[in-house]
Amino acid sequence: MSETAKQQNGPTLGGSSGASATVRPVTASAAVLLAPNPGPMTLEGTNTWVLRAPGAAGGGPAVVVDPGPLTEQHLVAVAAAGPVELILLTHGHSDHSAGAPRLAELTGAPVLALDTAYGHPLPVGEDLTAAGVRLTVIATPGHSADSVSFYLPSDDAVLTGDTILGRGTTVVAHPDGRLGPYLDSLRRLREYGDAALLPGHGPELPAAGKVAQAYLDHRADRLEEVRRATEAGASTPREVVEIVYADVDERLWPAAELSVRATLDYLRDGPA
Repeated sequence: MSETAKQQNGPTLGGSSGASATVRPVTASAAVLLAPNPGPMTLEGTNTWVLRAPGAAGGGPAVVVDPGPLTEQHLVAVAAAGPVELILLTHGHSDHSAGAPRLAELTGAPVLALDTAYGHPLPVGEDLTAAGVRLTVIATPGHSADSVSFYLPSDDAVLTGDTILGRGTTVVAHPDGRLGPYLDSLRRLREYGDAALLPGHGPELPAAGKVAQAYLDHRADRLEEVRRATEAGASTPREVVEIVYADVDERLWPAAELSVRATLDYLRDGPA
């Protein structure tokens, strides 16, 4: 879920992320199918990731990460990219999760998520193996309390959901999202160095560690801007948004206000 419309383009690993009805290979094990839900908050749309064992190409069982919205045409296409053995969610926001029950019906595959309201529990901090694919489940709360990322060691790639996007910055979705945990999550992802970054929205990027550091730098700047706005007399989150996000499309101000509320909590209560 994108917070701003500012462009932060970087080199990609697999070409354009434009809409396509086909699965687009990105790394040796990961391919992406773009959901048809573009918008200010979703960029080109939700990236549905299809993972297979290296060398399996278009055949053999697959793991699907983030089926996307409840859009039948998209879910049928994802199912056809199978056979799907397992469905994983990076978090429960509907643009990533709403299609999971229907994809499970189409494929018979179980759904795993940190929030068990969406499926079976994920083994956070442990390795998960299915369809010949091994993933490490990384707790990355902050955008939402239930956000996780997945590290794909065979490809040195990390799937970040909405914790880090391929373009722009993400919302800290107050009150569920919290800035302190989000900053900790960015520091955690920074440790993945040169790993490819496979986001929930926008183009894939190289060097996840560098992108995570850029996000940390951006948040430090935003913290200072919010602090200055309050010192200048802004007394409500909306007033802070009008100052700090004056150069951002006003359609995104409601989302920016969520991040501002999380920032104000952080400034008041500290990083816990």
